[in-house]
Amino acid sequence: MARIAVIGAGMGAMAAAARLAVAGHRVTVYERSGTFGGSVGRYAHEGFAFDTGPALLHLPAVYRDLFVKTGKEPLERCVTMTQVDPASRHVFADGTAVSLPNASRAGVVSALDSALGGGAGAAWGEFLDRARDAWDRSRRPLLEEPLRSDWQVLGRDPYPALRQRRLLRAARQAGTVAEIGAWELPDPRLATLLDGYALSYGLDPLRAPAAAALLPYMEETFGSWYVSGGIRALAQAVYERCLARKVEFVFGAEVARVVEKDGRAAGVELVDGTVAEAGHVVLGARPRPGLVPGQELWRDGDVGVRPGQGVVPGRFLVLLSLRGARPADAVHRTLVHPADGAAEREAVFGGGLAGRPTVTVLRPDDPSTRPDDAHEAVTLMATVAPHGAVDWTDPALRERCADTLIEVAGAAVPGIRERLLHAEVRTPAETAAATGTEGGSVPAPALAGAQGAYLHPGNRTRLPGLYAAGGWSHPGGGLAHAGMSGALVAGLIVEGDGFRGSQ
Repeated sequence: MARIAVIGAGMGAMAAAARLAVAGHRVTVYERSGTFGGSVGRYAHEGFAFDTGPALLHLPAVYRDLFVKTGKEPLERCVTMTQVDPASRHVFADGTAVSLPNASRAGVVSALDSALGGGAGAAWGEFLDRARDAWDRSRRPLLEEPLRSDWQVLGRDPYPALRQRRLLRAARQAGTVAEIGAWELPDPRLATLLDGYALSYGLDPLRAPAAAALLPYMEETFGSWYVSGGIRALAQAVYERCLARKVEFVFGAEVARVVEKDGRAAGVELVDGTVAEAGHVVLGARPRPGLVPGQELWRDGDVGVRPGQGVVPGRFLVLLSLRGARPADAVHRTLVHPADGAAEREAVFGGGLAGRPTVTVLRPDDPSTRPDDAHEAVTLMATVAPHGAVDWTDPALRERCADTLIEVAGAAVPGIRERLLHAEVRTPAETAAATGTEGGSVPAPALAGAQGAYLHPGNRTRLPGLYAAGGWSHPGGGLAHAGMSGALVAGLIVEGDGFRGSQ
């Protein structure tokens, strides 16, 4: 039985801690803040409550597996999960709207045909067939296995783009999300729909490889799930599972460096000078320079920080307390798409401000989010440039952007301004302060293609005994991917370098 130190109490770190404790190790988690969950936060105000991080769960099987493997009590006994149906409603700039059913391929095709006409549903269905191929080809190496030592093979895009012949010009194939939309989807609103999926994960459609097609496939195939009490309730359940398995948590304990001894990780030193010895160290936070003095965690030739993506954006949230009951026919998640998606992309990924961004409107039908049934809690979210590229501490800028999101959200919540009681703003500046992540950036899932530019550093580091978990390491950001990173790290520590992931 080894002593293991875990840096950070995010979802990936806690997933690793629980699995390692079940394997018989003595695990201590050191968290710089006063609570667990990392970016999975909760804000409460006068009886209203809001998620400040992820709001929906995709691929719930990851957490079901975590709870099965760490105890007899399954996930559904610890949290209440319901499928969101419709999964999403989309409002386009021309006024067209379409609601997409949850986890129903036929239903999505039918809804698009009815709303957009012109064979739009069939075109989207054929696109999803190709996206399924990308998922099947990359699911194991990108989600279920440690990053391959020959990761360069993942630089090839698994998306089987259509080969389009052109008169007197070379044939072309889509290599990016934007090219799929332009060359394979005949209705520009379908291209907008696809761009919206990419943006929601913090990906630039102009640069993100075509393999990002697996993201809408994943959502539309495995569904979108809401956790009663918000995703914070899921974080609470994982934390309690850790405690039940005797994981120790030390809050308000910032790690200054990883201690190295005899060429391997030997513990952690806190900012107050306290040294805790350990046989293994799990880094559950974004790697930063100087964490291991004189030692690079990854070097040239290793997978880096996705240089092909450029700016890694954050999230701008407006948390609205509204008078008036939630209508019975309200949709849980609505995306209001702008007329000028190109301007939005240029602003967000160029380090600027979008005039009218894509706005996600969340209206959960959950009594725990509101003081009574005569009120409603609504969250507005937009993908924005990180703090630093934009000064998100500027009060005038924050107010202006919040006002824009509220204006756009009127397409999904009629009379929203007249119902407004209170608005709370959360920007990448708050994310940076709460999580310690530079700029408040939010990591995207790992993707194949683009010569490996959208992969994340592997769970093994150059320092023996030091492993990386969480959204900034393989397999990348998102609740499911972070949970899988914890499973991979635990497997590598328990089974050694021969571990190959789930079977």
